[in-house]
Amino acid sequence: MPLFIYEGRDSKGTPVSGTVEARSRTAVIAMLRPRGYIVTSVKEKKAGGAFSSLLAFRNNVKTKDLTIFSRQFATMVNAGLALLQSLDILANQTESTILRSVLRRVRTDVEVGLPLSQALSKHPNAFNRLFCDLVRAGETGGALDVILIRLANYLEKMEALRRKVKTAMAYPITVMTVAILITTGLIAFGIPIFAKLYAGFGAQLPLPTRIVMIMSDILRRFILVVIAVLVAGFVLLRRWRSTDEGALKFDKFLIGLPLFGPLIVKTSIARFTRTFGILLASGVPVLEAMEVVAQTSGNKMVEMATLQARSSIKEGETIAAPLERMGVFPPMVTQMISVGEETGELSDMLIKIAEFYDEEVDAAVDGLTAMIEPLLMVFLGIVIGFIVIAMYLPLFNLPQLLAG
Repeated sequence: MPLFIYEGRDSKGTPVSGTVEARSRTAVIAMLRPRGYIVTSVKEKKAGGAFSSLLAFRNNVKTKDLTIFSRQFATMVNAGLALLQSLDILANQTESTILRSVLRRVRTDVEVGLPLSQALSKHPNAFNRLFCDLVRAGETGGALDVILIRLANYLEKMEALRRKVKTAMAYPITVMTVAILITTGLIAFGIPIFAKLYAGFGAQLPLPTRIVMIMSDILRRFILVVIAVLVAGFVLLRRWRSTDEGALKFDKFLIGLPLFGPLIVKTSIARFTRTFGILLASGVPVLEAMEVVAQTSGNKMVEMATLQARSSIKEGETIAAPLERMGVFPPMVTQMISVGEETGELSDMLIKIAEFYDEEVDAAVDGLTAMIEPLLMVFLGIVIGFIVIAMYLPLFNLPQLLAG
């Protein structure tokens, strides 16, 4: 997602500014409004297309560092250490230079009287809205250490989920990349050698050989054009995905994929239910919790369904009914949410759903890996086998070619 630079004032009239990652300018304003900010200016940060996204990633605090910070902070608060002293210790001992700098600025803000949650919210690249809202709930309820432990557990679960999906995606992508590079190398550098050899035969070569030689000639002539088109396509795709319409269509496309679609759906459900559950368990109001869940869902379809459900709930509906109508969540999920509402144990029910879908993601990753491996081997065998056979085919008919 693109980075936006915002300027404005907080609830006390103090000027504020910073950068935030969001899908659009409207999303930036919606993200900052609950913090009491009056936004006066929002500009997209330009730094060279895809390169700007790389810089934004490098400026974010790693989930591992946030998890360690949350656990250590909870221990210090539980032990009775003062807030400023805890922030000092955490800033000095963290291995992340980015987090160290942020914590020192947070300590300064807390020292002048800002609540911890508001001080954290001034650094959205380190602490997202979910983190800040939970800290605010902990401050209000006098259970900051409990909330921080929940946050650490949540971050660990989300990081484990992300690693599972990344592992499932990385294997086929790596194999396909290697296959494309090998195939391109054969076509661009191996085939011209055979082409020179067969040029002196003076006879018509077999059709497969001619097809491969034409492909080689086109690739060598237009290799720079192909690379330029691929790079331009990648940049345009990222820009298109940064729009609401592009993100929605792309997420629909991903969910519709035959092998990866079910895995993406299960991952989105696990993320939605765990985030919603931890917010409700921490005392965050339902409507505010749903807004946070929508912004942190990572899937445009889930985000839109959550926001539409939130609008229906404001009019007096239950949570399960509008979610069921949206058609994004399976019937089992909406029925379990309905049971949780009726029994008054919605947060516990959401966590149970998340744990169930964590196991489903594990099973889906294992099944996907087992299924993709033979498919990739067959694909590689067909493509590379066709090229090799096509180039050696004339040698099998060498007497007829020489006679011709």
